[in-house]
Formats: sequence, structure tokens, C-alpha cells
Amino acid sequence: MQELDPAILQKANAWLQGGYDDDIKKQIQSLLDNKAYTELTDSFYRDLEFGTGGLRGIMGPGTNRMNKYTIGAATQGLANYLKKTYPGEKVKVAIAHDSRNNADFFSRITAEVFSANDIHVYFFKALRPTPELSFAVRVLGCKSGVMLTASHNPKEYNGYKAYGADGGQFVAPHDKAVMDEVAAIKSINDIKFNRVDANIEEIGEELDEQYLSAIAKLSVSPEAIKRQKDLKIVYSPIHGTGITLAPQALKRFGFENVILVDEQITPDGNFPTVVYPNPEEKEALTLALKKAQEVDADLVLATDPDADRVGIAVKNTDNEFILLNGNQTGAMLINYLLTAWEEKGKLTGKEYIVKTIVTTNLIEEIAKAKNVTYYNTLTGFKYIGELMTHFEGKQTFIGGGEESYGYLIGELVRDKDAIVSSAFIAEMTAYYKDKGSSLFEALIDTYVQYGFYKEKLISLTKKGKTGAEEIKEMMEKFRSNPPVSLGGSKVATLKDYEKGIETDLLNNTTKKIELPKSDVLQFITEDGTIVSARPSGTEPKIKFYCSVNTKLASKEAYAQTDKQLDEKVNNVMKDLGV
Repeated sequence: MQELDPAILQKANAWLQGGYDDDIKKQIQSLLDNKAYTELTDSFYRDLEFGTGGLRGIMGPGTNRMNKYTIGAATQGLANYLKKTYPGEKVKVAIAHDSRNNADFFSRITAEVFSANDIHVYFFKALRPTPELSFAVRVLGCKSGVMLTASHNPKEYNGYKAYGADGGQFVAPHDKAVMDEVAAIKSINDIKFNRVDANIEEIGEELDEQYLSAIAKLSVSPEAIKRQKDLKIVYSPIHGTGITLAPQALKRFGFENVILVDEQITPDGNFPTVVYPNPEEKEALTLALKKAQEVDADLVLATDPDADRVGIAVKNTDNEFILLNGNQTGAMLINYLLTAWEEKGKLTGKEYIVKTIVTTNLIEEIAKAKNVTYYNTLTGFKYIGELMTHFEGKQTFIGGGEESYGYLIGELVRDKDAIVSSAFIAEMTAYYKDKGSSLFEALIDTYVQYGFYKEKLISLTKKGKTGAEEIKEMMEKFRSNPPVSLGGSKVATLKDYEKGIETDLLNNTTKKIELPKSDVLQFITEDGTIVSARPSGTEPKIKFYCSVNTKLASKEAYAQTDKQLDEKVNNVMKDLGV
């Protein structure tokens, strides 16, 4: 029979005997009484880490869980950082939350701790999307912001995303400084929980209006929308915050035929109609696809709970609905934007686009052909936001994104934005329909013009303490013993972003990688296949991204070439052993 580690028991007893709420104590005592030692161990074996993006974890009692006290400690640490960074100023912050269970409660705890530290809080009085929080930080002149969300994680999770003064998540060296302040909170006695009403100001509709008006001004092809205003768009917020703004944004762009998935429009942290509220999962779009077939829609849009990511479905040449993956949608958006800007004579040589290192290189090929500057960043939208802040006022950001369904168009916010992306995906669909093409046909045309790129992501879930150790071991193994060939092609280049070194394996030469250090490995073969291995920063997963490519001779050759690339991806992953 499993025994409880004495160190875990000691930590649990400290909570039972400390000044914690009775409800939390009852939950801990119940775990002890029921000898739920695995759960107790996962709840207390470490402190929930305040990482570079904030907190994310399972809700419940304990140091490694999302609860009033871990939220309070994070907020106190952030407040201490802000007071030290902006001495003598009346610091302002903005706070919002999504539809997750306890998100409203956690957002109020956050507001109370900030207010007790004499920080002025702009508090969204009802749930709102993550990108609107980023927008609010910028337009209200805040020094920071907090979004209570666990994005697309399962319903047991919640999270705390911390933002800097530019509306982006904290980056170096500020992220480390905030983390140090949070780590310095050693006792709940260090946390100021006593709310100061005078320091909390509710906001809502007035910010919605500013945000929606600003989004509407970004439209590039209003005349195409005018002609295609009856485009049939099925939209689902998957029980999340998207319902507050996405339908309105589509309406502001001029779309008059938006059909909602009724079963999923009510915000609900239990996400009753899906297994995971993740638009990357086909299952999450089941009801939206059913509705689309009923009404013969042109486009399906579905946003995740905090509305920073969007999944789409379109009709293929056989008139069947298929899901586009994040790489396909991202590449199509960039191609559309650059084409539309070019047609309008808006490209001046000062524009740029951004993608992450694990996102399709098709985007690079499109940018090169259009003679538009492109940048690669590490995975995490905060790095795209950091670049945007660096170039603000000097160059113009057109758009960018990452393969995990997160995109941004325009400079209104510094995070991925499913509200503005939904509007532009609809605009793009209208633009191509206006030219007699479907979005799927336009995708194949893009492959013929720039090359057929096919990507696949494999995620391995490894939960708890043992899972974290397994993931670490896997990365160490790949570092010390990289594959010699993948999919029948020699591995020519190894990029180790943690060491900051790129190695040419054929010539045995090295050069420095000019990006911040991150636990990512990339294997690049002689034929241009790229495999990236990366532990997730927000979930108990290790992710393997595979990208293969070839020329597409003609539209007619699409199906056969697609099959060949599928086989190649499978062979590559088999060689990798995942």
C-alpha cells in the first residue's frame, strides 16, 4: 500500500493548522481521510510555479493548485514588483476573466489584493475575452493587467495570465523580476487581502465600443464584403467569452448572416457539450459542423473559452466540411493580407509579419515572394508582442500568428486575438468568394504557387511529478543522441534553443542562435523536413511538430501529393520513435 511522503504530510498539516479558510481545510482533511495520497502528493509536492506567463493549474487546495492563496500570492508578488518599478506613481491595472468555474471569484481576489496595495483597478464587471484585456491595458494607460483563464485546458484547470504596460505578457528581464517577487511571498500573512473599494473601478460596454470600432477600421476589403454580405457564417464560442464580441465584430465588418450554435452560446465553465473546449480538436466543433451542414454554410468559426484562438472549417472540392489546421489558416491569412495590401497599394517597404519557429515556413515563402519582412520568434505570443512593441512607430505590423490557432491582425493588442481574427477570416472568405473561389480552392492555389507544406503535431501527455520527470528525460535523450536521419533524409542541422547553438552536422560547424534561450530542439533534414521537440509551458505535455514540403505541380495533383506527404510525416515520426 502506498505511503504518504512525510514532507507532503507536513505541508498538508501546515495548511490545516494555518490561517486558511475552513472550506480549504475540509478539502485537505477529506483527502487525508480517504487516503488520496496521489492527489495529495500532486497538490503539495511543489509550489505552483509562477512562470513567464503567470500561473496555470488544476483548481483545489494545496501549494500546487489554483486557489485563493496561490492567486493571492501571485497578485501580491506582482503588486510588489509594480510598486518597486513605478515608485511614486499611482499604478493602474486592468483585470478580466473568462467563463471558467471560479474565474469570477479568482478575479475578485486579484482585484482585492491589488486594491489593498493602493493600486487602481479597472475591473471588467462581466466576462470578457483575453484580447480585450490586452487592449484595455493599452488604452487605459495601465502598468499591468491580469486575465483569469486557462485558455483551452480541461474544465478542472484555471489560470492567471499577467501582462505588462505594453499589453503583452511579461518578457525578459521583467518576467524574471515578477517571478522573483512572487517567489518571495513565503506566507499568507504577506498577502494583503483587505479590499479597498475606492481603488476598484468597474468597466465594460464603453471598452467594448472602443475595441469594436477600432477593429472595424482595420478592414481591407470592405467592397468585397458588401457584395458578399450574405455569406453564411456559423459561429460557436464553445461556452466561452467569444459570444460577448465575435458576433458584433462580424456585424461591424458588414456580415449579415451569422448563425450561432445555440447549444454553445451560454458561457459555462463545465463546457457541457464538449470533452475539451479546444478548437484544435475536431470533437469541439461537432455541433458547429452539424449546424453548418444544415444551413449549407460557407464558413465555420469556433473560439476557445477566452477567445484568443479560433478554429475554422470550410468546404472542400467535394462540398464536404473539413477543418483547416492552425498552419493552414495562418498561412492563408498572411497570404490574403499581403495580397490585399498589395492590391490597395498599401505596401511601402516598412511592413512586416511574424511567426513562431514551430509555425509553417509556407508563411516565410509568401513573405519573401511579396518582398515583405518576416521574423521568427520563440513559441509564445508574448515574443510576437515584444517585437511589435520594439517596432512600434517605426514599422507597421500587418499580421502574424502561431500554429496553435492564435493569430493577430493590426496593432490594437499584444496577444493573439480570435475576435479580430474571426472578422478577418470571414473577410478573407468573402474576398475569395467574390473572385469565384472557395477558401479551400484558394489554399490549393497557394500550395501550387509557393510549395505544398504539410504539418502534424503529436502531443504526449505526462501528468504529475512522474510525468514531468519523463518529459525531462526525453529531452535529454534527444539532446545527447539526436536522430541521424528522418523520413529517409539525413539530419543536416540541429538547433538547440536552450544552449543557443545551431550545429551544421554535415560540416561540423556551429553558430549562435539569436533568440532567448528556451527548451526546444529542432532537427532539419537535407530535404527541408523540420521536426521540433518542445515541452509545453502550460500543460503536462511534450509536443513534437513535424513539417514536410514538396512542390505541387497542379491543382489536380493535390490529392495524390497530399497522400504522399502524409506518408512522409508518418515515416518521420516513426523514425523519431513517437
